[in-house]
Amino acid sequence: MAENNESINAFEEAGNILCVRPDALGDVLMTTPAFKALKAGKNAPRITLLTSPSGESIARLVPEVDRVIVYEAPWMKATPDRRSGPDFEMIERLRREKFDAAIIFTVFSQNPLPAAFLCYLADIPLRLAYCRENPYQLLTHWVMDPEPAKFIRHEVRRQLDLVGTVGFVTPDETMSLRLSPETCKQARQLLVEAGLDLRRPWLLLHPGSTASSRRYRPDGFAEAARQLRDQAGYQIVFTGSGAEDKLVETIQARLGGTSISLANRLDLPHLAAAIALAPVVVTNNTGPAHIAAALQTPVVDLYALTNPQHTPWGGPSRVLNYDVPCKNCFKSICPEGHHNCLEMVRPEQIVAAVLELAALEGNENRLAGPVQAG
Repeated sequence: MAENNESINAFEEAGNILCVRPDALGDVLMTTPAFKALKAGKNAPRITLLTSPSGESIARLVPEVDRVIVYEAPWMKATPDRRSGPDFEMIERLRREKFDAAIIFTVFSQNPLPAAFLCYLADIPLRLAYCRENPYQLLTHWVMDPEPAKFIRHEVRRQLDLVGTVGFVTPDETMSLRLSPETCKQARQLLVEAGLDLRRPWLLLHPGSTASSRRYRPDGFAEAARQLRDQAGYQIVFTGSGAEDKLVETIQARLGGTSISLANRLDLPHLAAAIALAPVVVTNNTGPAHIAAALQTPVVDLYALTNPQHTPWGGPSRVLNYDVPCKNCFKSICPEGHHNCLEMVRPEQIVAAVLELAALEGNENRLAGPVQAG
C-alpha cells in the first residue's frame, strides 16, 4: 500500500479522475459524499463515473459528476452473459480519455481486482481501491480492506474513508442530488392530476424492491395505509417501477377505498421529484429510501436485516425491522424462508413512525419540496 506523502500528493494533483461504481442506484447515491470530497480538492477535478445502466439513471442527477460512461461489467451480477468484445472496447475508450487517476468504489463483498485490471490495461497511472489480498501492480494505492473481519461501516463512511486515504475530505458529508424546478413542477402537476389534494396530509408509499428478501408483506403495507388514511386522514400515493404496478394493484385491492397509483408512470427524475414533494415516504430498503435521505424527505425504511450498512444516511428517518439470529445474511432471497426480520414488523409500528416523522419540527409543511440537496 502506497502511503508516503509524495504518492498521496500525486492523487491531489489529478485533474481528470475516473470513478468506478458499476452498481445500483442506491450505491451510486451513497458514493456522492466521496464525490464531494474529490471536488473539494485543490484541483476540483473533473469526475467521470463508470457505472451500470441503473447507476446512470441517478448519476445524471448528481451535480458533482461531470460525465457518465455506462458499462455492463462482466463481474457484476446484473450483467447478462456475453462475449468479451465490449470489454476490449471499454479498455480502448478509457485509454483514449487519458485519465490521471481511477478510484474503484466497492462494497466489502465485491472484488475490486477486475475493475483494477480494466484500469491497468487502460494505462490509468494512479489506481486506488480497497482490497483484502495483495493486488501487486494492479493498484498503485492499495488500502487493506478491514471489512467485515474487524467492523462494518455505513457505505457512505466506507467511501469517504477510501478517498480520505489520498487526501480528499469534505465538511459536507450529506448525499448529493439535484432536481430541476421544471421537473418538480411537472411532478407536482402529475400528482394533482392523479387526484392528490396537496393541502391535505399525504404520503408516498413505494412497496417494491428488486430483492425479495427486502420486501415487506403487501397486507402489512395495506393495513398501515388503511390506518393512516382512515384514522389520520392521509392520502396514499403509490409508486413503483416495471412490473411493480401489479404489486401496487394488489395492495390497493387489499386497502380498498381511495388511493392513488403512479406505479410505472414516473421516470426516475420525476419519481425523485415526487419524493422531494412528499411530506413522508414509506419504503423498503431500496433506491427510493436513499433518494429520500438525499433530499431530506422524512422516510420510514422497512429495513430487512440482510446487511447493516445501507440505512438512510442523513435526513429524518425511522428504520423498522425485527431482530433475528440470522441477520446479516447478505442474501437476496431469505435463506430461512420466513422473512421474520420484516414479517414481524407490525403495521401499527409503521403508522407510529409516520406520525412521529410528520410531527418533527420543520416537517409541518413540505408542499413546495426542495429542488436540490447536498
